[in-house]
Amino acid sequence: MTGKPVAKRLVFHIGGYDPITSSVNAQRRFEREIARFQRTWSVKAAVDGFHCTADQMQWNVTTTGPDWLVETDYRLVRWHDVIEAFGRRSIWSRISVGILTFLDFVMTGTLWRYLLTNWRYAGFFLYPFVMFGLLIASAFLIGVVAFKITGSIPIATAGGLFGFATVLAGPWRWLHLGDLFDDWIFSREYIRSGNSEIEQRLERLAAELVVAASNFAVDEILVIGHSLGAVLAVDLLDRALKLEPALGRNKKSVTFLSVGSSILKVGLHPKAVRFRTTIERVANSRAIFWGDYQALIDIMNFYKSRPMAEMGLSTENEATVRVVRLSRMLDEDMYRRIRFRFFRLHCQFVSGNDRRTSYDYFMLTCGPISAKSQTLAADGAVSMIADDGGLIASAPLSDSELPASPGAAA
Repeated sequence: MTGKPVAKRLVFHIGGYDPITSSVNAQRRFEREIARFQRTWSVKAAVDGFHCTADQMQWNVTTTGPDWLVETDYRLVRWHDVIEAFGRRSIWSRISVGILTFLDFVMTGTLWRYLLTNWRYAGFFLYPFVMFGLLIASAFLIGVVAFKITGSIPIATAGGLFGFATVLAGPWRWLHLGDLFDDWIFSREYIRSGNSEIEQRLERLAAELVVAASNFAVDEILVIGHSLGAVLAVDLLDRALKLEPALGRNKKSVTFLSVGSSILKVGLHPKAVRFRTTIERVANSRAIFWGDYQALIDIMNFYKSRPMAEMGLSTENEATVRVVRLSRMLDEDMYRRIRFRFFRLHCQFVSGNDRRTSYDYFMLTCGPISAKSQTLAADGAVSMIADDGGLIASAPLSDSELPASPGAAA
């Protein structure tokens, strides 16, 4: 084997805008999905040492193969309290601010930029607002029909209000329109003014990351952001770099992975100047390797895009882009069941695989091959792990032997 396998890894994971992620559910989901990882790669894994603070959930993962053992200090950054606070706002506030948000993204030309970059993502943006508009139109139609039948304005008004109440009691919840409205409301707030609760939390975590990079006996530090969490991960790394400009320049490798990313959701808004400056600083830090994983069928990410180029920033130190097929990660029956459940497909980026493929969340976060090596290899860890879970002698390269400059890759 060329190079040294990872024996200890520190992982900071920032999830997307997920209003259902409680501490108990997050741990159960992790344990359930890592069980699939064990079956797929013929390895063993044990999860213990669960610890929860206001800023993060933390547990230890020990994964083993015939000739390797990895200890992972896994830290899931918490921000469900911020998400829940948005959900507790009155229905009238969420609707009115949601409409304002829709107009903001349209009038600033951001929707047009989505269309030019990835029309599927533009559809994802439009979905909750168009669907809500159709439901309101249906409620109005009920009032019109009531007026035509009775000729009474009070009865027609009552019919329209009844239709509107039915929309809020049923489809508004069934279609998760409230959560989708909140997602875009939060994004607009983050772009224009930031979020003080998130910023304070990231500041504390950045200090923790810097200390860990200096003191922990780890082979790799991995910061991974899924969906909108990729935006917050960029913010976290930038704050860490401000505290320690030499972050990642010592023997401890720092890797940033954006998976199913919403970076362009924020970065394409003309008012996101602060964020574009932030991501440029992170990208220009050659001590941090950045890999960006994208998938065609996932409508909640920007498929086959080059984030830095799309934002009009320098591409000298752009992300290494890897395009993956979610269908190849799953058994055929499973894929058929979820192929039209777009949120579930989006979450495959952070779920266990049924098949060995170039992208595997748990191999990246808990496996013996560095995340950088897996990202740069055409087939990820597939050619590096034998059928019995052992390491194959000819792989992988050590970080010092891998190409230093990032670039787009298919």
